[in-house]
Amino acid sequence: MGLSPVAAAPSPVLDHVLDLYLTTPSPCGYVPGRESAAVVADPGRMIDSPLYGVLLDRGFRRSGRAFYRPQCPGCMACVPVRVPVDQFAPSRSQRRVWRANEALHVVAREPAFDEVHYQLFRRYQRDHHGDTMQLVHEGQDLRTGYSRFLVESPVATRFYEYHLGERLVGVGVVDHLPQGLSTVYFFFDPAERRRSLGTYSVLWEIAETRHLGLPYYYLGYWIHECRKMAYKATFRPLEYLVDGQWQAEPPG
Repeated sequence: MGLSPVAAAPSPVLDHVLDLYLTTPSPCGYVPGRESAAVVADPGRMIDSPLYGVLLDRGFRRSGRAFYRPQCPGCMACVPVRVPVDQFAPSRSQRRVWRANEALHVVAREPAFDEVHYQLFRRYQRDHHGDTMQLVHEGQDLRTGYSRFLVESPVATRFYEYHLGERLVGVGVVDHLPQGLSTVYFFFDPAERRRSLGTYSVLWEIAETRHLGLPYYYLGYWIHECRKMAYKATFRPLEYLVDGQWQAEPPG
């Protein structure tokens, strides 16, 4: 992946600028026929939770130790979204999912490599993506790719284990930031797909955000043209980041 410098961004948290770089365009993994590129924060800069909170409200996301924001040629399909948790009202179908999973209990863990987590992740990847979501690179084995993607984090992060009795059925990776919780990734046992665990994890994390007294739950990017991302609009009310401002309506 090639990087070229772009204009530095002033940081309200730090008293100096944050250097940003633009990646080389590559085929988009969400909208066929389009190219993808991103602005990434200086890989050499230590970004902590307060600074990431600022970046998050400017449309950035985190993958491992990398902080990025889409800046694709001729495309603005990726829209950052968040839920104001005090206003959130689950739909009828979401209430059914909540009731159907009342037997689950959730345990918080510190980020660390866990073989049980990893094997569950592999089963999920094979079922949903055919294998490993391109985590393998030259000279990098699967466990290293998994760790760099989910375990390594410079900010406050928790692994939430979803248990059905003694059995682990799901794991949610969530960042804890000054203004709210931000989902990083969720993976689950494909044998339990009828439980709609992806929906349940969002509902549980929204409830946890409210329990912690934080105002927002960040869902990442909503992409109307991508079925895998369009579901996020079912959690209402939803706020969309458009032209640097959070608003109640999706972009036209």
